[in-house]
Amino acid sequence: MSYIMNLRKHIGHEPLIGLGATTLVFNKQNELLLNLRSDTNTWGIPGGSMELYETIEETAIRELKEETNITANNLELVSVLSGKDYYFEYPNGDKMCTVIVLFKVLNYDGKVKVNDNESKSLKFFSLDNLPILESRAKAIINKIKNKEIHI
Repeated sequence: MSYIMNLRKHIGHEPLIGLGATTLVFNKQNELLLNLRSDTNTWGIPGGSMELYETIEETAIRELKEETNITANNLELVSVLSGKDYYFEYPNGDKMCTVIVLFKVLNYDGKVKVNDNESKSLKFFSLDNLPILESRAKAIINKIKNKEIHI
């Protein structure tokens, strides 16, 4: 059972502070890999919560592999993000104040494919032609477009 799921047994849907890693994967056309989330039916950036005794880099690599079937070989730290823009309420009512450690994947191995039940689809998108985004993904991409964070 995951760390977050174990905490939820004790506090229900109340807000948690959750530390997680999110990975920016770009193809040769400078398009960003997004996943169509099963829970919200919106597009997000691959990532997820840190488990006990993991490093944040291990979290990034594990979550990327679980969600996309690819293995990150090199990660570059981009930013640490938190605050109101990264609060999220899941469809089941769970509330999360997320602290996101954002990485850029410099190179990876494997073929991009849906690898778990968290995603319906994976696709690369131009930053100028994006689908409907999950709120935290939208906040991250807006910071990239506004050059508040540099990739």
